[in-house]
Amino acid sequence: MALRNVLLYAPLGAALFIAAPAAAKTHPHHAAPSAAAAITAQAESDKIGATPMPSGPPPTPDSPTADKSTPVPPTLPDMTAYVLMDAQTGAILAEAAPHLQIPPASLTKLMTAHLVYQALHHGALKLDQTVPVSVNAWHQQGSTMFIDPNSVVTVDQLLHGLIIDSGNDAAVALAEAVAGSTGSFVQMMNTEAAKLGLTDTNYTNPTGLPDPALHTSAMDVALLSRAIIQDEPEFLDISKQESYTYANITQASWNPVLAKDPTVDGLKTGLTNESGHCIDATAQRGDMRLIAVVTGGPTWSASTAAIESLLDYGQKFFTDTTTPPPGQPVGTLVSPALDAGSVPVGPAQSVTLTVPTDEVNALTHSIAYNIDPTPGITKGEQLGTITYSANGKVLATVPAVALADAPPATLLTKIKRKLSHYL
Repeated sequence: MALRNVLLYAPLGAALFIAAPAAAKTHPHHAAPSAAAAITAQAESDKIGATPMPSGPPPTPDSPTADKSTPVPPTLPDMTAYVLMDAQTGAILAEAAPHLQIPPASLTKLMTAHLVYQALHHGALKLDQTVPVSVNAWHQQGSTMFIDPNSVVTVDQLLHGLIIDSGNDAAVALAEAVAGSTGSFVQMMNTEAAKLGLTDTNYTNPTGLPDPALHTSAMDVALLSRAIIQDEPEFLDISKQESYTYANITQASWNPVLAKDPTVDGLKTGLTNESGHCIDATAQRGDMRLIAVVTGGPTWSASTAAIESLLDYGQKFFTDTTTPPPGQPVGTLVSPALDAGSVPVGPAQSVTLTVPTDEVNALTHSIAYNIDPTPGITKGEQLGTITYSANGKVLATVPAVALADAPPATLLTKIKRKLSHYL
């Protein structure tokens, strides 16, 4: 493997630890690294790992979730784009050029892993299943977990090599295991991207190696990351690990934020000359899980600092709050058409809302009814909608349902009410 191709995917300061000498591979692009090569890679990382600073003015930061009292999100002039998302609600807490199309580099492997986990969940693959390594997988350039056609490797090992080592060889081996060929797998990647609404994304390979037609955006990376966290949380069990050993070769995680922030447990990084230093990180901060994506950074340290700045911003100025649960009264429908004259009303479901911290106590609700109560009302019947707002801004709308049966008014009840009107 050419030294330059290895370093294109490695964060500054990341080390390759050799636990024991590995047998050298015969292919010229895949000679096993030596301890001396690792030291050389570390010594030259500053020279090769730097990316030119973004040209032009920095992207303008914004917060769709903020109110007028919320501080403006951080300006990150070293980044080409960023997004900060609440993983539970999908609320965007901060963004700058969120739909700018950028080369994703190894962030591409998020979709590769997503499709592998789908295959596992559907029973098409098993974690302990052995996967054959093709010559195509073995010949992949860039970062690698060092598999070859003689390797006996499982899906679980390949997932570790994909997520921790960012192995291009692992990506191709897994793609072929899922779809039979990388071409068919790429079709699956783009089909899934369309299902998830990743409108800025087009995949051309499962690795992220440079291709003019390969692109994504910070927003799409955040959306995909949220889908992974919700549907395949086991991804984080791997991405939080700071190193992985395969074939007696221990490689440190490419994610530099793991070593700096104990609240971070994933997700992925990417680096090519075209992409710059991209980091997609998720962190559990208190009761909130945040997703922060930065692209185009000039160095790993700059991109790590940018991630920390975004996570701190989200933690300080936003919070998640949950609306009343089903069965809890939040209002009353009053009508003379009902025998009891009224019926308690509650939400059909609770909703978690992301709001600025200063809006938690300003949360209000209103009920709009759209039912004729004359025939009477049955418990659980939808009566209208409940709208939750804060400072005049609508945050969510859920169905309003009856919490009890309410028969129609009898003739005797109507007569009594009419008489009381005249008394």
